[in-house]
Amino acid sequence: MFDCPRTHTRQVLVGTVAIGGGAPVAVQSMLDIPTSDAARCCAVIEDLAAQGCELIRVAVPNKEALPGFERICKESALPVIADIHFDHRLALEAARLGAAKLRINPGNIGSFESVDAIIDECGSHGIPIRIGVNAGSLDEGFAARADLTLPEKLVGSAVAFVEHFGARGFSNIVLSAKAHDVATTIETYRLLSRTLPTIPLHLGVTEAGTLTQGTVKSALALGTLLREGIGDTMRVSLTAPLAEEVRVAWEILAASGLRRRNPELISCPTCARCQVDLARLAGSVDERLRSISAPYSIAVMGCMVNGPGEARAADVGVACGKGKGAIFSKGQVLYTVEESEIIDALFKEISKLECQTQ
Repeated sequence: MFDCPRTHTRQVLVGTVAIGGGAPVAVQSMLDIPTSDAARCCAVIEDLAAQGCELIRVAVPNKEALPGFERICKESALPVIADIHFDHRLALEAARLGAAKLRINPGNIGSFESVDAIIDECGSHGIPIRIGVNAGSLDEGFAARADLTLPEKLVGSAVAFVEHFGARGFSNIVLSAKAHDVATTIETYRLLSRTLPTIPLHLGVTEAGTLTQGTVKSALALGTLLREGIGDTMRVSLTAPLAEEVRVAWEILAASGLRRRNPELISCPTCARCQVDLARLAGSVDERLRSISAPYSIAVMGCMVNGPGEARAADVGVACGKGKGAIFSKGQVLYTVEESEIIDALFKEISKLECQTQ
């Protein structure tokens, strides 16, 4: 077992989604479409919601983005977080137009007078704020210090902002301190969790990269932290389709033993014993499993050696032979089918599971 300090963090409500205080780690993504196309934005949000996204962030880069942002807030299937940089007036307007939460970096939003105006506006509307500290845009007072490591600079900057917010009576805060590399991310969030143990933390590796590299970096950094009980909400930042961000986030949560939304696919790496096209078979099964929202365990194994024995815990599985497959459940072989019938047979058994759990 691992310690779970996330149960000690203060709970923050973003719309209807709870962050912190022992709530399930919430999955976020961020739109890559301008708010001027509000109808398309809302359609994408609805699709992401169907795939398990729970919060959506929207960039508001200028005043021209505000009308579309207002419509998105009204029609979105998910609570909308306004992402604001540089111009505090945009944050004030976003709060008035329906944002469920604001994300700002006080280090680039302007003077503390500007920050205070945002605090007061959000306080009057009951809107939480994510203080987002970033390695690429640190407060100048910390960025210039040679006596501090980068994690210490990030945490020092975050602590200063949290103290300022607290001095104004504002505690409706989520905190992030992001970097693009794994080691800095892990060290920073460990230090944040020790230094500010009651503040809910938003996890992420910023600018993580394309699908493969970004997935590996995010899985290592976020998985490590989640297993240590650190983190209350997360975004996997990928240069890839948004659906992949959501999928990878859920896979990290599932592998960390925290939340599972979709079936787990167990498949062997194949060897010379394999006499079927297992990569094609497993890929087809994986694709069809994406439409199922249940924590089943499904095995696709290349031979009897790695079949019902090693995958005996699977709810449903197949152990393949030459042109055939033995369909099994919990280690017991049910029947054998031709290779062309394997996928249909698997999903026939999966359908039985769904009927049993309804």
